[in-house]
Amino acid sequence: MVVMVFVGILRHHATQLLNSVPKQKIKAIREQSALMRSRMLRTDGALELPQHGFQSRKAFLCSAFEKNQYVKNPEAIGQQPNPLSDPSAMENMMDGMKKNMAMIVPQTVIMSWITFFFSGFILIKLPFPLTLRFKAMLQRGIETADMDVTWVSSLSWYFLNLFGLKSIFTILLGQDNAADGMRDMQQMQMNPAMGAGGPPDSSALFKSEKEFLELANHEFRLAGVEERVLQMYGRGGSEGNEKKTN
Repeated sequence: MVVMVFVGILRHHATQLLNSVPKQKIKAIREQSALMRSRMLRTDGALELPQHGFQSRKAFLCSAFEKNQYVKNPEAIGQQPNPLSDPSAMENMMDGMKKNMAMIVPQTVIMSWITFFFSGFILIKLPFPLTLRFKAMLQRGIETADMDVTWVSSLSWYFLNLFGLKSIFTILLGQDNAADGMRDMQQMQMNPAMGAGGPPDSSALFKSEKEFLELANHEFRLAGVEERVLQMYGRGGSEGNEKKTN
């Protein structure tokens, strides 16, 4: 257990050293900013804009989205996206490979070390009784039918620590740590499924956002705010006008 904790700490620091700062080109940032600007225009935060201001922004963005002015790669519109031709996608793939290597190599070394030196050894005995269903899980590598279920083999103890050290790593290294091997395994299973579809089509995103923006309704929140303020303080607009005339 102590060895696995130290290996997890070393893997966390090695992963931090291998992490590269994500680099984004100005066209990609411009594309994301345009989509964010359109989504903010459809939210309640844009209700402070007067009607003519909202309509002018809406017409400008719809025209720009229709002409694909914010697409980072206009030449690739209508073509099948290829992740290998995108430098940022290649950098993400290399970053993922480095993280996977930082996870696979320590786990392979520890697994080989335990299998070679401690195969068939009994390490601990649990202080509570268990049913026979736990025998296959707690006594891996030991083929004995007469042994009590509460005894735990070295190989099973390794897997129990692999699943149960997440809380200890959180206390030692913080919430977002790279020492948990199970999180890396889950990412390895998710990455092939995510990378199979390739990057999203920017033209389709802008077309969808243009349709949402055209359907957006706007109501100026500050319309008649002067009358509402006067009524709030007990003075209507008509009373104020009468006092001014007198």
